[in-house]
Amino acid sequence: MHIQDINNRFTYHAPKPGQSKRYEDLREAGRQLAILINDLCPESREKSLAITKVEEAISWANAAIARNEYE
Repeated sequence: MHIQDINNRFTYHAPKPGQSKRYEDLREAGRQLAILINDLCPESREKSLAITKVEEAISWANAAIARNEYE
């Protein structure tokens, strides 16, 4: 791994024009999926993990935008 890759992972990336709306759209889609999982699945470790994985997916999707788009 290059030092630039490490630096990029641990640097704050201020939103660029147009990114904030995309972050919001991703969070809303994740929220809707989490609600569906919550409504359809019985209380269980698996349900908790499923919702956690949705959180992780949205976090990584947002990181993809923040870390890989240059002006």
